[in-house]
Amino acid sequence: MDLLNTLVDKGLRCELPTRDEALAVLATSDDDVLDVVAAAGRVRRHWFGRRVKLNYLVNLKSGLCPEDCSYCSQRLGSTAGILKYTWLKPEEATEAAAAGLAGGAKRVCLVASGRGPTDRDVERVSDTIRAIKDQHEDVEVCACLGLLSDGQAERLRDAGADAYNHNLNTSEGTYGRITTTHTYADRVDTVRRAHAAGLSPCSGLIAGMGESDEDLVDVVFALRALNPDSVPVNFLIPFEGTPLAKEWNLTPQRCLRVLAMTRFVCPDAEVRIAAGREVHLRTLQPLALHLANSLFLGDYLTSEGQAGRADLEMIADAGFEVEGADRVTLPEHRAAGSHGGGCGSRGGCGPHDGGSGCASSGAGAPGAGAPEGAEGAEGTDADPVASGGCGPCTGPAPAAATEAAPPQTASRARTDLVAVRRRGAGTQVAPNA
Repeated sequence: MDLLNTLVDKGLRCELPTRDEALAVLATSDDDVLDVVAAAGRVRRHWFGRRVKLNYLVNLKSGLCPEDCSYCSQRLGSTAGILKYTWLKPEEATEAAAAGLAGGAKRVCLVASGRGPTDRDVERVSDTIRAIKDQHEDVEVCACLGLLSDGQAERLRDAGADAYNHNLNTSEGTYGRITTTHTYADRVDTVRRAHAAGLSPCSGLIAGMGESDEDLVDVVFALRALNPDSVPVNFLIPFEGTPLAKEWNLTPQRCLRVLAMTRFVCPDAEVRIAAGREVHLRTLQPLALHLANSLFLGDYLTSEGQAGRADLEMIADAGFEVEGADRVTLPEHRAAGSHGGGCGSRGGCGPHDGGSGCASSGAGAPGAGAPEGAEGAEGTDADPVASGGCGPCTGPAPAAATEAAPPQTASRARTDLVAVRRRGAGTQVAPNA
């Protein structure tokens, strides 16, 4: 297929596809999905080999969020029967983190529900970061606390945080239909604050909220323009008790196409399979490892995930290997300027001035914080299509054939796979790691 050959060529050079090419990936038929996976897999292996980075979520404060994000089980007005608790103590969070690290995770993501942290909250989280780092010197710590104000990102960095997550979630044009208590621009501002403070930026999306193919391409192009080191791809978990409870729009093949499109647009970024993979990818999860080089181990914020042991067996059976703490995740040209041991990039993809880079983080999440299982941002004033490629490009690729079959109809939704988390952080039950 000419389209896929063109996209592989561009991905190996870290050159931005056209919007039509990205849309054509989403429009391919189920009959062609293995060809799409094979093509995007070449790009993934070029930049990341067969390594899979494991991440582990610790929900520091669950529920009772004042924001109205429609996808979120912790939102204002949610009647979902999730765990609700206030801030974990540093020792409790450290104990929870240790379970994920014992299972092979190299990054711990500390998440709290709410619009954004107060200065006292930043102090609490800073104490937790220091406690985790005291016991696990090599661990990467990512904070996800919602919208940041002046000086907060710097304080988290000084406490030892390596990264900050704040997801764009959906396109700018769609955002107002999903959330009304903060704006898309607020999210962009927070990602930029984190990046400017020297934290590795992590920002992603949620698929399956009723958005169009154009919306998905818009948000992924906006992410490329923000140049995050990590791009979590969440698949909506339609929790009962939330406005999107009936939005069952995804098939396993659709999820694979979304991941493939994200890989082609963000070829050298850490693409992470986040919330909803068990519910929507189901038995095709191993195929997704050919597209993403990162995933969350065990449970998410308010929902249960696959058992940690099953995750490790899946990775091994699919012919991949868990990335060790001694390996730098990102390609050399991105990781060269990273803070805290090479988990991210400060200056973009290759030698760019001003930190803008060449393309300058689903369900059940804290309002202005991360979607469940993810780590958020917004578009940039620059035209992302006009942004150059990441690293040394050798010129434009040939035009692609964009004609493709329409998407297939949805298969039966597996609502029985949605389970509220009742173990791990905030409980007396052992975690699923």
